[in-house]
Amino acid sequence: MIVFADSSALVKLYADEERHDRIRSLDTLAVSAIARVEVPAALWRKHRIGQLTAADTAVLIAAFDSDYFGSDRTPPRFAAVAVTATVLDDAARCAAVHGLPTYDAVQLAGARATADVEPDCTTFAAFDRELRAAAAAEGFAVVPA
Repeated sequence: MIVFADSSALVKLYADEERHDRIRSLDTLAVSAIARVEVPAALWRKHRIGQLTAADTAVLIAAFDSDYFGSDRTPPRFAAVAVTATVLDDAARCAAVHGLPTYDAVQLAGARATADVEPDCTTFAAFDRELRAAAAAEGFAVVPA
């Protein structure tokens, strides 16, 4: 099973946040390419508010980069979904239909694009209540339940 994970879920792979165990138990993850910016930004924010040291933040971002890009020895952990014109068009629809902010709409549109290509992508992992409701309305099972 492929799970589409938004950035709020991905951060839990690296930072010990509440309910991180549920996300760390998932195997195959698809992500939007915007996670490349959102996840490091969220980790640096944790540093700015005193939850992480600069050194710990750098280590966590290096782990994310390795998972996102892969390495000489390992493939990427995530299937990254490009933000194409089609995804942006669907994001505009998601924003209108569900009242989502810009990047949440892009995340949901990325999940929908993934499900179009990979029919076994039926689950959406997120921790934002409105985004979870929108994903459920679009037919996704949501994690955490």
